[in-house]
Amino acid sequence: MRMLDIITRAGRSLKNAKARTLLTSLAIAVGAFTLTITLAAGNGIREYTDRLIANNFDPAESIVGRDKEVENTGAPDTSPKEYDSSVANVSFGGGGGSMQVKQVTDKDIKELKSLSYVESVRPNYEIAARYITRTGQKKYTLSLQAYNPGQKPETEAGSAPTTDVVKGTVLLPKEYVKLLKFDSAKDAIGKTVKVTIERPFTEETLKEFVAQSMMGQAPTTQPTQETKTISLKVAAVTKKGAAALSPAGLPLLLNAKDAKSMYDYTTKGTNQYGKYLYASVRIKGGENDTTAAAAKKKLKKLDYYVMTSQELQQTIGQFVDVLQILVGVFGVITVIASVFGIINTMYISVLERTREIGLMKALGMRGRSVAWLFRLEAAWIGMIGGVLGALGAFVLGVSLNPWITKTLSLGKGNDLLIFDLAQIVGLIVILTVVAIVAGWLPARKAAKLDPIEALRTE
Repeated sequence: MRMLDIITRAGRSLKNAKARTLLTSLAIAVGAFTLTITLAAGNGIREYTDRLIANNFDPAESIVGRDKEVENTGAPDTSPKEYDSSVANVSFGGGGGSMQVKQVTDKDIKELKSLSYVESVRPNYEIAARYITRTGQKKYTLSLQAYNPGQKPETEAGSAPTTDVVKGTVLLPKEYVKLLKFDSAKDAIGKTVKVTIERPFTEETLKEFVAQSMMGQAPTTQPTQETKTISLKVAAVTKKGAAALSPAGLPLLLNAKDAKSMYDYTTKGTNQYGKYLYASVRIKGGENDTTAAAAKKKLKKLDYYVMTSQELQQTIGQFVDVLQILVGVFGVITVIASVFGIINTMYISVLERTREIGLMKALGMRGRSVAWLFRLEAAWIGMIGGVLGALGAFVLGVSLNPWITKTLSLGKGNDLLIFDLAQIVGLIVILTVVAIVAGWLPARKAAKLDPIEALRTE
């Protein structure tokens, strides 16, 4: 019997038992639905993380530091470290948690800049800023950050520079436009804002104050923190984009020299002067994985720890993969459960059609063809279930994408669920094959039936 005839007959047999076929297919459909949604969500998250990396990191840059925590992608190491003058305490989480981190010094920055394969070096400036204001307006808290040319900040007014912010200017986040009483983002361009930074108490000042207090004397002078106000012109107004890596709000973006001047002022007289948690090092040709890896190897020989942009992207990708696997497990469990449903359905079908099987064999149909008849019936069930589940996931996903995008503020045109036709077709094929395997034992039973005994069955 030709395979096409067997396929046609298998479809006709299932048509005669519509309700049972549909119910069994729906069991497969649930698994197909879950797996299709999981694959689509994985595609969407990967595309979003790729955009996140591209918009916030220069692909040619690597994060370079003196502490192994730079390369750590797991829980931070809080064990004590051998004392070094460049080691600083970094607080994290609640409950007073902290860890000691060996910092990069100005000497290290100078060394990094001298390397032939290094294009530029940007120290990580953590500036102690008090407030921002402008004449006649209230004061507001802020965070300051040196502009990263590798970033692609979205702007409400003005344009982001391709190299660095002009000295004496700033990129102002949109949130400050209303707070500082500008008429609009466009109105803020070219206007002046004032940023006040502070210098912490020096060790000498604190020692003198404590010594006088312990001696029971009234301190002759009260220690005060020195402050400095810098006027900056607004070059552009930034807004939070869908792929902006700023959970705590956008920082004011400064020229690198302005940022260094402020950082030096706020740390002078303290043990943090001339020290940084890490530096962003741009490697010549670092966009290439091989070049970035070679540069990392050279830097490690100089006792630096390195995290390349490619490694950062891989780390985030691995996290997405783990989440996708966890969700996909539920779909696989559903498919496994439905396999037993297919086996049960096919066994019942064999028992109900014993006389029919005996007649087909008596008329010359070989056992192999009988086996394939039942395997293909199982295949039809798997394929129908796969199509129904995938189609349901696609319709629901496309319908929900606008709502999900709006709720998660992903930005226009950035869907969380991205369906790939090749993945869907592949999934349906796999489910069809699984169904054929599930129908193997019932098909084997049908193939081994003795035609004489089968025809005697009532």
